[in-house]
Amino acid sequence: MILPTDYIKLNGKKRKEVREEYVERQNNKCMFCNEPLDKSPPSKITNRWIDWTLFPKGFLINKIHLQHNHYTGMTEGAVHAFCNAYLWQYEGK
Repeated sequence: MILPTDYIKLNGKKRKEVREEYVERQNNKCMFCNEPLDKSPPSKITNRWIDWTLFPKGFLINKIHLQHNHYTGMTEGAVHAFCNAYLWQYEGK
């Protein structure tokens, strides 16, 4: 699989495949915090206030998200759902 890829052009099934490929390539570590994706992100991230009204309903249902650049549309890696919220709110990603 060629990565990165254009997130906007991916359907739900393909996004899942791309996310799983990133998880494998990242050795099951979050692209942002570098902690295992099957564990919680570190408290320095989770202790930050998140305005959950900024996010779609059900945002936290999936524990691992496919991070993408909102300007280019290109995928960047797999992240914890909470890290994705942090990146969106605090870093505009």
